[in-house]
Amino acid sequence: MKPSADLLAFERRIGHGFTRHDLLVRALTHGSVSSSTRPDNQRLEFLGDRVLGLVMADRLLQDDPQANEGQLAPRFNALVRKETCADVARQIELGAVLKLGRSEMLSGGRRKQALLGDAMEAVIAAVYLDAGLDAARKMILALWGDRIQGVKDDARDAKTSLQEWAQARGQTPPAYVELARAGPDHAPVFTIAARLQSGEEAQASAGSKRQAEQAAAATLLQRLEQDT
Repeated sequence: MKPSADLLAFERRIGHGFTRHDLLVRALTHGSVSSSTRPDNQRLEFLGDRVLGLVMADRLLQDDPQANEGQLAPRFNALVRKETCADVARQIELGAVLKLGRSEMLSGGRRKQALLGDAMEAVIAAVYLDAGLDAARKMILALWGDRIQGVKDDARDAKTSLQEWAQARGQTPPAYVELARAGPDHAPVFTIAARLQSGEEAQASAGSKRQAEQAAAATLLQRLEQDT
């Protein structure tokens, strides 16, 4: 198939020219427009998550041969989590080439963290299937760039850090309360509040409860640190 100008521009942004452009099209096709003749990117997302994990685990071991598992695990999680994948997707303007159904387009699907993160993983799988692990590794390391170098500072788990903050001040662990759920079943958006015994709280929205809880905890932590 002959790629469109938009897809060719996207290939330049990710640094990989596809031999099989059908793989890229599939990676960018959301379930809201899939059909029997146009499969979506869910299977590629599954594979891409594993390829990303392998590349990052290998790189972290190379970068810090003395680190133990307890030190490596939070760094790994920070690099492969959905939020980071979505940030990379925004960096390469992946949302501009996502193929979405009308409902997702109207609800701002091109900006949704969950959709962007999933599509980024699917693109990784597409590159892997098109040209192998070395090509996927080259793209991943280039796109993640400084995130890998700075991961030691970014690897704090917000929920754990907030719990430690509360316990250090004699408070019970933070509570996480679901305030709202919006959107269709295949792409829900959760709004969660992180609340402390002392009354402070912060809210955040994301495509999964876990992501929303982490985001709410991070927002509250930042606010508490600014006040001290």
